[in-house]
Amino acid sequence: MKTGIYPGCSLTGSARDYNESVFALAEAFGLELNQIPDWNCCGATAAHNLNKELSLALPARILAIAEKNGIDEIIVPCAACYSRLVVTQHELKKNPELKNRINEVIEMDYRGTSKILNVIEWIDKYIIPVVAEKTVKPFNYKVACYYGCLLVRPNKVLNYDRAEDPQTMDVVMTKIGAVPVDYPYKTECCGAGFSVSRTDIVSKLSGKIIEDAEYRGADAIIVACPMCHSNLDMRRPDINKYWATEYKIPVIFVTQAIGLAIGLSPEKVGLKRHFVDVKIS
Repeated sequence: MKTGIYPGCSLTGSARDYNESVFALAEAFGLELNQIPDWNCCGATAAHNLNKELSLALPARILAIAEKNGIDEIIVPCAACYSRLVVTQHELKKNPELKNRINEVIEMDYRGTSKILNVIEWIDKYIIPVVAEKTVKPFNYKVACYYGCLLVRPNKVLNYDRAEDPQTMDVVMTKIGAVPVDYPYKTECCGAGFSVSRTDIVSKLSGKIIEDAEYRGADAIIVACPMCHSNLDMRRPDINKYWATEYKIPVIFVTQAIGLAIGLSPEKVGLKRHFVDVKIS
């Protein structure tokens, strides 16, 4: 079994902390991750609104390269990238004619043989079964697990967890000693790609997510999406200004929380790159 990783644009730029924590975990658990060579942007969340063919060709090229390099499964840490790759695989599987057309566009032979996993599925498959053996400092905090829009939707395509009340990340966090709070904002939108064009919308939506997490006594919000993290963390000054308050709850990637629990340093998992200070360790 050869496992590949598709970092996408975020993990090589604004979400370097996430990237560092994913590879730190892989190293700590002896898991090999082969970065897909010559990868391209997946089209993120916008391409399918502009050009259907392009929105399928971009992910298909990534998947075709993975297949060409003998990669059996692909870990996709970004929820938006994960959604685009899985949706493309689904669309091309049910429409052979379209698949042939996309193969002509990308000038490659995409077959659809690689298994695509989001980061929670990867953790659940390879890390959780042995995490108890490596946990040296249980993550004894109350946490609000925030999945965002794209980790579980569209549910009929992704077939992953429950669309309105997912539980997988909550279970993962309990395995390292955390206590997930009952959190109704798990899958509410944070504003997603409006982060630059409509910061006011992000401030309004993300503010509600943060407010409820603090109301329920959470010590941290746990995420598995770089866009969600960016909106909840980097946009905190805008959020505080919009809501005329001072929310201080940190936003932590699930990979960072596990890293801390197994004794990795805050620097090793990228905590020092956050805008909102993370005072737990």
